[in-house]
Amino acid sequence: MQFRQQALSKLQSPEEIDLPVRFARPQGLLVLAVTVVAVIAASVWAVAGSVDTTLRAPGILTHAQGSYVLQSPVAGQVTAVHAEEGDHVGADSPLVGIRTAQGDGVVVRTPAPGRVTSLAAAIGAVVTTGADIAAVERVDEEDDPLTAVLYVPSGSAASVPVGASVDLTVESVPAQRYGVLRGRVKEVGRTPLTSRRIAAFLGSGQLGEEFAREGRPVAVLVELDRSASTATGYAWSRSDGPPFPLASMTLATGTVHVAAQRPVDWLLP
Repeated sequence: MQFRQQALSKLQSPEEIDLPVRFARPQGLLVLAVTVVAVIAASVWAVAGSVDTTLRAPGILTHAQGSYVLQSPVAGQVTAVHAEEGDHVGADSPLVGIRTAQGDGVVVRTPAPGRVTSLAAAIGAVVTTGADIAAVERVDEEDDPLTAVLYVPSGSAASVPVGASVDLTVESVPAQRYGVLRGRVKEVGRTPLTSRRIAAFLGSGQLGEEFAREGRPVAVLVELDRSASTATGYAWSRSDGPPFPLASMTLATGTVHVAAQRPVDWLLP
């Protein structure tokens, strides 16, 4: 009881009634101010800011018309090769001469103009009927513009809008030094592709198997942004880009900017 009486008398004493009351330390006020500023900044960003949703997919630089594969119509020995890899050939141009076991000479000709991307035949080689001789990329003129074809998983292709911007990391171009190639989605395929259909378009069975290794993808055609101020003729994330031209049938990886969404939309029903 003695201690209680002392405590009550202390509370009733007016001796210290004029002393200021300390509600918070300066450090606490600073923390409170920083917290308030952070909350305000986060609220503004949630309403006015945006988060970019991207999709990565493997692809290749090529021409939109694709390629075709020339096959030997007969069995025999190659006696002449009229072009080399990288050469441009016209329609109905002689490409390979073959002599059959009966002594007949057969000339394999190109059905359409293009650029020879691979040549399997060599003088003296023996070929069988139906053997691949060459792959020719369909181009009308030597300066036909390149495009990129991305092979997107079929489950993600529906989220890719036409007109979406694309950044392409080209296998033959160091991205840290020259940046990435710019482009936009021009067309999205309607059906998933088998490895055989991919091979028929690219003229390469190996590429067909590579792009279809994880399932049947959908082809997304990307139109490259042009630029007259670069050596390649295309726009790059760094102004100059590489000092050498791009070659078709070069592998690339595309980052498609699918959509930009406000963070506040995630909280709305």
